[in-house]
Amino acid sequence: MAYEVFADFYDKLTGNVGYKERAEYILSVLDKLNHQAGLTLDLACGTGSLTLELKKQGVDIYGIDGSPDMLSVALQKASDEGEQILFLCQKMQSIDLYGTIDTCVCTLDSINHLTNKQDVQKTFQRVSLFMNKGGVFLFDVNTVYKHRCVLSDNVFVFDTDEVYCVWQNTPDEDNKVNISLDFFIPEGKSYYRITEEFSERAYTMEELNEMLTKAGFKVEAVFGDMTFDAPSEDEQRIIVAARKI
Repeated sequence: MAYEVFADFYDKLTGNVGYKERAEYILSVLDKLNHQAGLTLDLACGTGSLTLELKKQGVDIYGIDGSPDMLSVALQKASDEGEQILFLCQKMQSIDLYGTIDTCVCTLDSINHLTNKQDVQKTFQRVSLFMNKGGVFLFDVNTVYKHRCVLSDNVFVFDTDEVYCVWQNTPDEDNKVNISLDFFIPEGKSYYRITEEFSERAYTMEELNEMLTKAGFKVEAVFGDMTFDAPSEDEQRIIVAARKI
């Protein structure tokens, strides 16, 4: 999926994310791990909101995403803020960097968009290949609980001045959820409809740990979202911090 239409409305539909607070949290996690961010990659950076916030806080960072449409928004956003940030269009599982990195962040359930373990494994291995020894890979994932109990077969509606969006979920095997987004975009006194579809898959911590270990990482911490506490049984998103060994 290239997220052509989603890119136009992504920021409007994710206005409750709190990118500034999330950037501060990421830096606090790195501090807790006694790790200096150094050269940082924002993997699957989307429209670059988090990349920009980390840049503003002094992080030497660049972004990668597989969607040209998302990156177009990211470039314009950085330009509007007077920031020069490199953005590259590459898929997560086949990144090819110009040199090594000290830190990689990957947020907002981007890993869940890889719906087979082979692609997740390839992604972890590519991050490991370009990461300096002792570097930190910090990412989040939606949990199995969220897929089974929150997304499930539920329907969500987002209504803004610019778009009306209906988010429909259909559960599938292997903790997958098939998602259909119907965008109703105002045009004069009527609306036109565009549909985009994709899937997300939840992975257990055991599965993630196995794949990280195989890629040369050691898991150092697992937190509930935006906390330093262990994930609760009904945690919807977990934070995983792994170090390159």
